[in-house]
Amino acid sequence: MAHVIDRAVINTHGISKESLLERAFAFAFRGLVYAQIWEDPVVDMEALAITPQSHVVTIASGGCNMLSYLTADPARITAVDLNTAHIALGRLKQAAAQRLPDYAAFHRFFADASSAENIAAYRAYIGPHLDETSLRYWEGRDLVGRRRIDMFRRGAYKRGLLGGFIGAAHLLAKAYRIDPRALLEARDMAEQRRIFDQQFAPLFDKKFVRWLTDQPASLFGLGIPPAQYGVLAGEEKMVGVLRARLERLACGHDLKTNYFAWQAFGRRYGRDEGAPLPPYLEAAHYETVRSRAYRVEMAHANMTDWLAAQPAASADRYVLLDAQDWMSDAQLNALWSEITRTARPGARVLFRTAAEPSLLPGRLDPTLLGRWHYHEADSLRFTEQDRSAIYGGVHLYSLTD
Repeated sequence: MAHVIDRAVINTHGISKESLLERAFAFAFRGLVYAQIWEDPVVDMEALAITPQSHVVTIASGGCNMLSYLTADPARITAVDLNTAHIALGRLKQAAAQRLPDYAAFHRFFADASSAENIAAYRAYIGPHLDETSLRYWEGRDLVGRRRIDMFRRGAYKRGLLGGFIGAAHLLAKAYRIDPRALLEARDMAEQRRIFDQQFAPLFDKKFVRWLTDQPASLFGLGIPPAQYGVLAGEEKMVGVLRARLERLACGHDLKTNYFAWQAFGRRYGRDEGAPLPPYLEAAHYETVRSRAYRVEMAHANMTDWLAAQPAASADRYVLLDAQDWMSDAQLNALWSEITRTARPGARVLFRTAAEPSLLPGRLDPTLLGRWHYHEADSLRFTEQDRSAIYGGVHLYSLTD
């Protein structure tokens, strides 16, 4: 599958700085990237308006949202991903929801994700029900020789490309005598603002930080491909863009409701009773997720290729995450041609972009784009509501005929 990932993200050829960066980016994305997905599922479910008849087609990523969507009662969910690790993680989460004995074990495995009991639970309840490919992945060794399943006793959310990026950011902050976990002690949003302004904002004025963020490779861990780096920065320096995104994450939502901030500043979920969690991990949704987990199917494939093999008018909710940021115009048109062919009347497509505007105008064939209505006001609202705060735009389109 490595060559398929390369084809998906490498848009330049020959030997150049740009092509080398794209190849490095593609290489980085072959392993585990996201132990937790970084798109807000609550926003997704409102935007998608899922019904009991809906067939949701989504990019799997860390697998959290495909299970969270079950709380909206769709008929079917297909989670597609090119990344072997993400498919294995999604199948692990699905099997855990179906097979672990109770909510306490499920919560310990994925909300705590750092207990030796998780390995015993994996052996007894999950491993025997995994497919051969996923079992081989979890029983295999990582680059330093540890079994991959052991990440769930060592702190799963510190693993993966993004987990490594967040860890490196913590080390950098501590080099300047800033402890990111201090934000989590804030009692209210006013104190969140004060801590950010006093401790975090000055970090972005440091000469080394400004130099570091000028290097496109430094942001691979955020999932920002080289081709998108310049678009994201625009006329600004990248350090200013990153400061604004971190400010929104730190100050835009109450920490008592924002599990993304806990992951960014604490590298884990909160452990107090009532700490914010993704919907699929909330106690109130456990039985719902467990009873509906069979509705999820996973496909190790390119989204466009998978859609091309499906019947016409066979799906009606599509979630593309930020994958289009990686695509050439030809790839965008191929994807949307298949979305349009497979879409039922009233279908909805949701995606995110690193930059603020929708990337479709001027790139998608006008005839094709003309079949879709852009919900501009709703998209702006969803962008503000998205608690992860790392994207410039959340965009919703619906089929017009």
